[in-house]
Amino acid sequence: MSETYIQIDGRRIGVGAAPYVIAEMSANHNGSLETAKQIITEARARGADAVKLQTYRPDTITLDSDSEEFCIRGGLWDGKTLHDLYEEAHMPWGWHAPLFEHAREEGITIFSSPFDDTALELLESLNAPAYKIASFEAVDLSLIRRVAATGKPLIISTGMADAEEIEEAVEAARSAGCKELALLHCVSGYPAPAADYNLRTLVDMAKRFGCVVGLSDHTLDNTTAVASVSVGAALVEKHFTLDRSAGGPDDSFSLEPAGLEELCRNVRTAWDALGKVDYGRKSSEQGNVQFRRSLYWIRDLEAGEVVDATALRSVRPGYGLAPKYLDEVLGLHVARPVSAKTPVRREDFDG
Repeated sequence: MSETYIQIDGRRIGVGAAPYVIAEMSANHNGSLETAKQIITEARARGADAVKLQTYRPDTITLDSDSEEFCIRGGLWDGKTLHDLYEEAHMPWGWHAPLFEHAREEGITIFSSPFDDTALELLESLNAPAYKIASFEAVDLSLIRRVAATGKPLIISTGMADAEEIEEAVEAARSAGCKELALLHCVSGYPAPAADYNLRTLVDMAKRFGCVVGLSDHTLDNTTAVASVSVGAALVEKHFTLDRSAGGPDDSFSLEPAGLEELCRNVRTAWDALGKVDYGRKSSEQGNVQFRRSLYWIRDLEAGEVVDATALRSVRPGYGLAPKYLDEVLGLHVARPVSAKTPVRREDFDG
């Protein structure tokens, strides 16, 4: 089974289509519905194809406990409990409908990552056009099956998952009826170093799992995301914020508006540059034929004279016979008078 494309909200994603750019809002709303709306507006203005949310409540994603296993040690969220982090980061249920409406008014696709059945029920009531399974949930096969059973296109992020776990997630999705599946190669570090990405994995992932593939990029710039297009990434997802210095849980490793605009422009330029196999002369080269070498007469000859090495030379510009014919014309007789500093032509020779 090999899927060369999926379709979200009427947009074809995969072989033969420009990369699909997803602006991940995550927790970057920082507790403000107006900020969330502005993120959607900016994502559309900067060229993203979609905005993605995360739909959960702290009590459905973790337990309210301050015991050691529920405490975060090190990294961006050092010292917080999981419940405290998700309480701060989550998007209130009541925001979803106005955000979906706002995105549709702006003309940008919006969908989300559901983390439990109640989230899925909410998103289904809003007619979400697709779903994403977050990296940390890729091992929750029951959740994957329930989301896949909606029949909507499904994207699974693979951060921390090994090949066996990815195979299990793919099988869970397909066994539950998923017909349009994409996998995002991901490194679940915040931020993640580019060297950890091993982008050649995308080539193997597409072949091994028969899926459309893409990249969920947590590096701090766009280099990795742009490079991923050259090895088959059909989707590129980056966290997006209005201001990296705003102090929210995800702000520091997210793109700002100018960075998102650059990402959208550059991944599409990279895709255009890949093109197809083509050895022909390109339109942009036509005017530069003058800078190629060709054969030119360097002294006058009368009709019937024999051509020797003193009569012609390979020089620029490129309006004469190609230099590869030099040995063939030596020893021939010219059929007509020729003048120095003019191009050598086929019709200059007998026969």
